[in-house]
Amino acid sequence: MTDPKESKKPRPSSRINNYARFTGIGFQMVAIIGIGAYGGVKLDERYPNEYSLWTIICSLAAIGIAMYFVIKQVTNFSNRNND
Repeated sequence: MTDPKESKKPRPSSRINNYARFTGIGFQMVAIIGIGAYGGVKLDERYPNEYSLWTIICSLAAIGIAMYFVIKQVTNFSNRNND
């Protein structure tokens, strides 16, 4: 009979896939925040104001969206591993 603990042991290639997946999530987060900040700068150029309000609003909204995607992907990953 096989030991149940041995079957739960992650393989080295599985670890590399996990690192690649989470690195991809980081790049996705940087891209979302960058696009949000760029959009805010463009809105501030079009509708100038004293405090660069559009850049601040768009950047914070992009951070919120990026965090939502990160949390969603990590919970999906952990639920898949628990099954």
